Amino acid sequence: MSSHDFGKVAVLLGGRSAEREISLKSGRAVLDALRRRGVNAHPFDPSEQHMEALLQQGFDRAHIALHGRYGEDGTVQGALELMGLPYTGSGVMASALAMDKWRTKLLWQAAGISTPRHILLNAQSDFDAVAEALGLPLIVKPSREGSTIGLSKVMAAIDLPAAYELAAKHDTMVLAEQFIEGVELTVGILGEIPLPLVRIETASGLYDYQAKYISDDTRYFCPSGLSAMEEQAIQAQALQAHRTLGCEGWGRVDVILDKSGRPYFLETNTSPGMTDHSLVPMAAKAVGISFDDLVLRILELAHVG
Repeated sequence: MSSHDFGKVAVLLGGRSAEREISLKSGRAVLDALRRRGVNAHPFDPSEQHMEALLQQGFDRAHIALHGRYGEDGTVQGALELMGLPYTGSGVMASALAMDKWRTKLLWQAAGISTPRHILLNAQSDFDAVAEALGLPLIVKPSREGSTIGLSKVMAAIDLPAAYELAAKHDTMVLAEQFIEGVELTVGILGEIPLPLVRIETASGLYDYQAKYISDDTRYFCPSGLSAMEEQAIQAQALQAHRTLGCEGWGRVDVILDKSGRPYFLETNTSPGMTDHSLVPMAAKAVGISFDDLVLRILELAHVG
């Protein structure tokens, strides 16, 4: 497609989620890339304008650079479907499922995809029993939040109630998850093609909000250093995990490789970060896809239905 074939493009950015600031950075990077390629692209913040303004302002398609709730959870996708406006990324159902880590795990387990053991928590949970069942340390996190917001690594059962309270500030559904010690990996997916794996090393051993956005000690490796056979096997399983949720267009699947070499799948991101330092652009660059080409390819995959 030529740049003119896209028509007038809205880059959806900002929004109302806890990931607003990250989304603004992604959106600005996407907007700049589209404009460099001659696309008639404009910023559109759903927290500042009603969605129906997209039609009133004559937009022809939407590039979603929103993260978290009200952007990555099927709500914006549903509005765009009702308007008949093609948009990037997964559809309504897949977006909603991928945003919900608990339901993602249920589907993956049914499909035979390895994922850490987990228990859904509430204020009345027997936290000692949870710690005994999952072992320590364990991870506590909101089920429907992104960027590891509200996530804690719990070393002792006595700390579980506080970790639950922290996560519950962000979501009524809170997940306790088995902690898998091993190698952090992520698999970008573009169309139906898995990109090269990115290996992540953090100073703390936990890829949390601090490691993602604040620490200068987090290191990324692409190529990942795994053997070709290992890499291909994980890519194939990541694509299966992506498809099991009904995801399409593009996305990113996060994985832990334990000490025995067994992969455990953590979550799928249907609208990953999109700055030139983000993980999907890093993987795309390793196979010769520039940031601008990646943004354009994602836009080409925009759809309705």
